[in-house]
Amino acid sequence: MTPQESLPVAVIGAGPVGLAAAAHLLERGLEPLVLEAGPAVGAAIREWGHVRVFSTWKYNLDAASVRLLERNGWEAPRPTALPYGSQIVADYLEPLAATPKLKDRIRTRSRVVAVTRQGMDKGRSQGRGQAPFLLRIEHDGGKVTELTARAVIDTSGTWTTPAPLGSSGLAAPGEAEARAAGLVTGPLPDVSGDGFAGRRTLVVGSGHSAANVVLDLARVARANPGTEVLWAIRAATPARAYGGGDADQLPARGQLGARLRTAVESGAVRLLANFHTVSLDVHGGAVTVHAADGRSVEVDRVIPATGFRPDLAMLSELRLDLDPAVDAPKALGPLIDPDFHSCGTVPAHGARILEQPEKDFYLAGMKSYGRAPTFLMATGYEQVRSIAAALAGDTAAADAVELELPETGVCSTSIPSDAEDAGDTCCGSPGPVPVTIGFATGFQHGRAGETAGV
Repeated sequence: MTPQESLPVAVIGAGPVGLAAAAHLLERGLEPLVLEAGPAVGAAIREWGHVRVFSTWKYNLDAASVRLLERNGWEAPRPTALPYGSQIVADYLEPLAATPKLKDRIRTRSRVVAVTRQGMDKGRSQGRGQAPFLLRIEHDGGKVTELTARAVIDTSGTWTTPAPLGSSGLAAPGEAEARAAGLVTGPLPDVSGDGFAGRRTLVVGSGHSAANVVLDLARVARANPGTEVLWAIRAATPARAYGGGDADQLPARGQLGARLRTAVESGAVRLLANFHTVSLDVHGGAVTVHAADGRSVEVDRVIPATGFRPDLAMLSELRLDLDPAVDAPKALGPLIDPDFHSCGTVPAHGARILEQPEKDFYLAGMKSYGRAPTFLMATGYEQVRSIAAALAGDTAAADAVELELPETGVCSTSIPSDAEDAGDTCCGSPGPVPVTIGFATGFQHGRAGETAGV
């Protein structure tokens, strides 16, 4: 074994896909080291723990992780149940992280701020593939350390880098001040809590996350007089958001659109179409949002359901080949571009699609999708299974596709708050509509040929 082969494989991020990567690496006889910026595993999911996810437990569990858990007496949840984010953490990720095989291989409060090759910058080529990776890590309290790794799998996700409200891809003037004042929330706030009842809230976005938040706010408004709900979209019409209604081949998706249409047409929700945000003004405890056409709305809170972006700054010294539109690995980009594809049309893929010019470095999980909103958790599990096989030298296993998804995708849905079980409806029979588990900001079958939406 060479000195480099004795080093661990660094996995950035201890979410579901990161921990799955560690489980698959262990099965391949490789040594994982998981680095998590947050104080505990599943840190991002904990922030939306109040949300019931859109796919059943059957599609939220990774096979290698389940094998590791079952060896330690774990019992799987009912496969047809629809869990909350908090249940994914408590019933799956925490027990997985506590297994004897993983508990000492996870370092929390360890934020990776840079990845490079030891002893060389991005411009040096000679001997590059034989040099170990060097990761610089910031810990709580400001301490900085470095470690070396034989390979790196970046599953750090995109949750901490939401897309801005500005319609040109930049933060709108005044947006930073509004966020600092707490007037612009995170992308999936718990609107049933304090801060929304009796207030005026603007939701910005035209995808399913926006639709779900709008409908949740409408429920709050019904129970709390004085609550106002505004919904801003960049598109000229909400027709795609409303969907096909009774003609939709997936009835629940049609029902979601029908509920949204009813909320708007009844006056419970005020729709602002063709709304391109150009600036925000903070005044006291309120914020005024200005559109390009001169319209302005004053609200108490703004909820941005405008999507996410990958943090690529920490990878600036690596040689990456990314799709220019979505910031995903170049071979993957055309397969997931939301202008043309949905979760239901993205094929399963693995190490060969994800490989980079930087040998043994991979983007996986939500981060591998860059700006595309249609990531599936099950797809992430297949990615890291293949990557682990590739790093172990098993090319045949790495190239094999071991994931079969329903034609419509194993995704997520807006469901009644009292729904607990989806039966087998994720496979396309009547029931909860497949959307995405990546909190989609685009709609299910692409948006080619349409006026750009949020």
